[in-house]
Amino acid sequence: MRPVVLCFSGLDPSGGAGLQADIEAIGQAGAHTTIACTAITVQSSQQVIGFEACAASLVRDQAMAVLNDLPVAVIKSGMLGTTDNIAMLTHLFAEQVITAGTPFVLDPVLVANSGGSLGDEQTLVTAFRKLLPYATLITPNTHELRALSAEQDLHTGAQKLCAQGTHAVLVKTSHDFDSGDIEQYLYIKGEMVHKSTLPRLDGEFHGSGCSLASFIAGRLAMGDALIDAVKAADSWITQTLRAADVPHPNDAKAQLIPNRFVRF
Repeated sequence: MRPVVLCFSGLDPSGGAGLQADIEAIGQAGAHTTIACTAITVQSSQQVIGFEACAASLVRDQAMAVLNDLPVAVIKSGMLGTTDNIAMLTHLFAEQVITAGTPFVLDPVLVANSGGSLGDEQTLVTAFRKLLPYATLITPNTHELRALSAEQDLHTGAQKLCAQGTHAVLVKTSHDFDSGDIEQYLYIKGEMVHKSTLPRLDGEFHGSGCSLASFIAGRLAMGDALIDAVKAADSWITQTLRAADVPHPNDAKAQLIPNRFVRF
């Protein structure tokens, strides 16, 4: 059977990000997606309007229903939304409810890329720091990396997070510059082991970060080594963004939704 990825993520009504992006990206990687829904958001592709987190006990019950039923190969988390949900997931790892050694891709969402807070940032950062040691890979944007590491330099921040227990960090520069190619750096155990250069495409995209992290999780479930999963994700995400077409193709300022079903 297809390997199983369990995702902790929120519902995005626009279908651009969150659990819908997880399902599509992991499916394109070849694996099967299961979900523990962490929150219901009220958002369009352009903005966050409202947000209501699911109770940690409900999220845990969803996760346990999957863990007791299916052979979960990889864990991926996106928007967890509350310190209670972050603490609950930390507990699942600490108590080995999730089997020790299970790869874990952590996308530490603090702010939706359609704008708007998804919780009090400092309390989320404090809670995330207890979860970081269980992460096989963390995929923060530049704002999240600086918040979690308390470092302005991205490379120093990545090395600091590795020193604090995270196995690997994928540094993405897309949020730091308005022009020029996007550079990504993969740090494993504090050492940069891979650098990639991706073209900067015109427009803003809704759901690119969670799609990238989920595709990596899917490839890990398929048996790829971490560096190979990242390389495959780089190629895939570039094509999905090139093919992004909805919701407002004639509005240059609108955020576009990646076409995660593009063939290339």
